[in-house]
Amino acid sequence: MTEAPEILLAHHLKTLKLPTFLREYDKLARHCAAEGLDHVRFLARLVELELIDRERRMIERRIKSAKFPAVKSLDSFDFKAIPALNKMQVLELARCEWIERRENVIALGPSGTGKTHAALGLGLAACQRGLSVGFVTAAALVHELIEARDERRLLRLQKQMANHKLLIIDELGFVPLSKTGAELLFELISQRYERGATLITSNLPFDEWTETFGSERLTGALLDRLTHHVTILEMNGDSYRLAQSRARTIPAKP
Repeated sequence: MTEAPEILLAHHLKTLKLPTFLREYDKLARHCAAEGLDHVRFLARLVELELIDRERRMIERRIKSAKFPAVKSLDSFDFKAIPALNKMQVLELARCEWIERRENVIALGPSGTGKTHAALGLGLAACQRGLSVGFVTAAALVHELIEARDERRLLRLQKQMANHKLLIIDELGFVPLSKTGAELLFELISQRYERGATLITSNLPFDEWTETFGSERLTGALLDRLTHHVTILEMNGDSYRLAQSRARTIPAKP
């Protein structure tokens, strides 16, 4: 006995990895029949649904692969709270052309001024435009590099980091680096120089980066590479995290 056409069709669609076809074809066929549309328009609509759903799934995979600590868009960023930040500059960066050009972005400012949020927003925009992104704090990255070196898998990790179209290194300067850690981080950034885009957030101005890297020579060489093709986001201002916290704790006036 031959299999029912519906069972055979479902099998073929699963084999071809067309889940949206499988889920939508019956309902869409009824709608198109009711509207008097021919088979070509039916197929065109079905293919369009599959493509839209496939792109959505790809974006979700890129976001998951990026390992963002949270998914935040620039739509929710409070630009009014940080008047020193050039909003149009940030929105221009969200077009991701600087990533295609393999340039860098450095966000500088004290804690609580939205550097990580801005970085996450730009990272999300990159994922939505089909670009591979990696997100990691500076301390975690250095720890991972040292661990990989000790376990003789450093080259594999470096290659993995080099393959990201955009690498976001958050919170550089919060923790002083060991000599080995500073050298490994410098090596990684040097490997990405003009090969991939890097976004760094830091609570320290450039003239204090030596405190983190422990060597003027290393710091100078690092900044030379990072700032060759760079956009600097000045994010100086009061902490809006602190302002939000105060607003929540101050009782409303009767």
